[in-house]
Amino acid sequence: MNRSKRHEIFARLRDANPNPTTELKFNSSFELLVAVILSAQATDVSVNKATAKLYPVANTPDMIYALGVEGLKKYIKTIGLYNNKAENIIKTCRLLIDRHDGRIPDNRADLEALPGVGRKTANVILNTAFDLPVMAVDTHIFRVSNRTRIAPGKTVLEVEKKLLKLIPNEFLVNAHHWLILHGRYTCMAIKPKCSRCIISDLCEYKAKMV
Repeated sequence: MNRSKRHEIFARLRDANPNPTTELKFNSSFELLVAVILSAQATDVSVNKATAKLYPVANTPDMIYALGVEGLKKYIKTIGLYNNKAENIIKTCRLLIDRHDGRIPDNRADLEALPGVGRKTANVILNTAFDLPVMAVDTHIFRVSNRTRIAPGKTVLEVEKKLLKLIPNEFLVNAHHWLILHGRYTCMAIKPKCSRCIISDLCEYKAKMV
């Protein structure tokens, strides 16, 4: 895929959705961090239902840490892998209190040092909370990048690096959200909606469903 085609793809995505954001509900960077940890192998809808009950009761590192693992589990037990997630969130709260004065760090090294926070989660926080031009490659972005040929790669990290290199700078901050939403609602895994896709004529997917 050439540079001009790639530019046009993101220009169209921007025109269709000028201010994209995550579908996770949050009111602070800490709430976002907890929601993203909970979202691993879970839907945003299920996470939002759980945090809608949790956050009115506890929405700071001190408050959630005070709940303890068992107390937190009561609010997130509808989410997959909730036992491990509860333990990681409580440990993360403790580290945030001890090392960061209860604040969310704005750099990858400190974020990835938190239990339950890997590269993808750190990228989501850096992008969504701090508006940094990083790319959190999930299954949707990986699929869209390969299918359209925007940034094909065999591994998540390869796709991430290619996207950061190939996406024009003016689109980088929001590209993560555009690609996720496009993969979630248009370029779906089983039945992509190619006939209604706003970038169908630019996409290089050979098996388009028109």
